Parts: sequence; C-alpha cells; structure tokens
Amino acid sequence: MPRLIPLASPDDPRIDAYRVIKERDLVGRGGRFIVEGRTVLDVALSKRNRFALESLLLAESRVDALAPLLAQAPADLPIYTASQTILDGITGFHIHRGLLGVGLRGALPSMAELVAGLPEAALVVVPLGIANHDNVGGIMRNAAAFGADAALFDFASCDPLYRKAIRVSVGGSLIVPFAREGAAPVLLDLLAAADFELLALSPAGATVLSEVKPARRTALLLGAEGPGLPDSILARTRTVRIPMRGGFDSLNVATTSGIALHALACGR
Repeated sequence: MPRLIPLASPDDPRIDAYRVIKERDLVGRGGRFIVEGRTVLDVALSKRNRFALESLLLAESRVDALAPLLAQAPADLPIYTASQTILDGITGFHIHRGLLGVGLRGALPSMAELVAGLPEAALVVVPLGIANHDNVGGIMRNAAAFGADAALFDFASCDPLYRKAIRVSVGGSLIVPFAREGAAPVLLDLLAAADFELLALSPAGATVLSEVKPARRTALLLGAEGPGLPDSILARTRTVRIPMRGGFDSLNVATTSGIALHALACGR
C-alpha cells in the first residue's frame, strides 16, 4: 500500500484541491474533479477508470477498513489522512463517507473525435438538456451496465464529472467515454453523417420499444423530464415509446434509459 500522509491542519497547502469543494463543483476546478465513497473508489482504482487520480483524502477512522482497496493504488499516489474534524474543516461540510479523491480530466476528445473513433457497430446514448445531476449519474450508470460505447451530451446537460453525478453513477462516469459540447441539432447532424439511426424516446413515440431491431449504429436520444425532446428533434428521428398502463405515461429519464439500453443491447 502507498505511504499514508497524516495531516495536522486543515490549512495544509498540499490539499488545496479539496478545499470548500461544495462551492467549486460547477466551475471545473482547474481540470480536476472530485470522487467520493468506497464504491466509486473501487472503480477509480481499477483499470476500468479512464482518468488519472491525483490524490486521495481519507478519514483516519476509515484507513484500516480500506486497506485491501488501497493496496490497488499506485505506489506514488499521495494518500492523505486526517481526523474527521480536520477533514470537515478542509471541505467546508461533513464528509460522512470519510473518503475523497481528486481526479484529473486530462485531454478529453472532442465530440467529433469521439464519434469518429467509435466501432463500426456502436450503441450510444444521447442525453439532451438533462440538467439534473442525479439523472445524468443514473444515465451514466446504465450506460456502463449495458455496454454503451459512448455518451454524448449537449452543452445544456450537466457535466458527468460533477461530484454528485459521479457518485450516483457509482463510477460509471469514469468508465464510459463521453463528450459534452454544442447544441442538439449540431450533434444530430454529426450522428446522421456517421450513419447512426436516431431513436428518440417519447411517450407519444410511433414505435413500441420491444419492436425495435437496433441498427448497426444506433443512437438513443433522451430529453429532460417534463418538456421531453422538442418537436424539432422528434421530427428528425424514429420515435419510440415504452408502453405503460392507461393514464400514466411518464418515467424518470434515468429509469427510461436503463429500460431502453437493456432492450437495445440485447437486440444488437
């Protein structure tokens, strides 16, 4: 296991990246992002993680229980430890899981580069205007679970590397290749030019999901809860619905993504 570095003060400059993280989550943190919790750390320390870790910060009380997991960490990864009081003083709020890490985004591919690098047979999920961090995390979790080749977000959607989105994804955001940029119409142009069939989930979809035979390259489009996908997007796609009991036509978008990705993955 890498050497542990005890901290005696919340003002130690070596852990500036963790300082008052609640206020910095939305501003990028200089190419960094925060991971938290044992389940996410399990992914972050595995070969599935697409991103490098800069350091870890642990509550002293968690060290012994985490020893088997920390044994997977690179020998040169700084692992700081602190009392719960110091830990809360660093972050500005109570970290009840007692485990944080800083990851590095590195040079992420552009949307065009990511699409160009996809395999000949590909399944991608395309959340448009999904600004809720829980829903983005849930979609990334499902994308990882059902083997989506990529997740493509418009810029109106929230960042999959937002701290809460990573936590809800249980590390899926660290596994599934993604890009987040531009407006929805431009993204659809890019996918159409790359020979993707565009499937749009809508309660009023023309085709029942169970009747869809996925194309060689399939893109699953998801809209925000409430407004859903706009008519201008639906007009460019094959619309698909998940049948429900009469009088009820709505599912949480993350739940919808799981049902649809499972169906499409099984039909590939």
